[in-house]
Amino acid sequence: MSITRGAIILCGGKSSRMGLAKATLPFGPEVLLQRVVRLVRPVVDSIVVVAAPDQELPPLPDEVRLVRDRAEGRGPLEGLAAGFTALRDSVDAAYATGCDVPFMVPALVKRLFELLQDHEIVVPTDGRFHHPLSAVYRTQVLERIESLLAEGRMRPFYLFEQSDTLEVSVDRVRDVDPELATLENLNRPSDYLEALKRAGFQAPPDVLDTFSRNERKEGDTTQ
Repeated sequence: MSITRGAIILCGGKSSRMGLAKATLPFGPEVLLQRVVRLVRPVVDSIVVVAAPDQELPPLPDEVRLVRDRAEGRGPLEGLAAGFTALRDSVDAAYATGCDVPFMVPALVKRLFELLQDHEIVVPTDGRFHHPLSAVYRTQVLERIESLLAEGRMRPFYLFEQSDTLEVSVDRVRDVDPELATLENLNRPSDYLEALKRAGFQAPPDVLDTFSRNERKEGDTTQ
């Protein structure tokens, strides 16, 4: 049974470990958010980007819809609530991702949609850790997300517990993403610099300067 597919890209986190907004970090000829939009675009029908209330974003394709978190600091469930509110009348299910996955493999996203079938959620797991920002959710989970937020229960695992969730071993998707690159997000400057090197890009001097200044500040506070 074919379903209408959406994507929700969350970019409203504080990026405290990175020290710079991940969404606008340069990555070759584009920035991270633009790259993730480009990668997911071929396998979905609609895309929503969820940003923080006052966050500035780079230019995006006209068909990409922008919405805002209602409140900051409430984790991915807050972003999912905003995304599904925007998409619920136009798609059956949506793939959720962060904006910091430069090596996303569209074939893995497609595989998760195929595995959804009659389930409400499909989430990859390595047996210990779930990947809520590399998962597919039916729009009907929105009401459950809203209830969890109202109760202050912000962990996505609570949603998995309350839903018909198919946990997919990461080994089950290695045929389409052998290195599981879709599940790798960039949290620290070292992650970003290594990803640039892997992609064959140079780190912009101004970004390197900011990383250096932040590192010196951290050193000053620990002395």
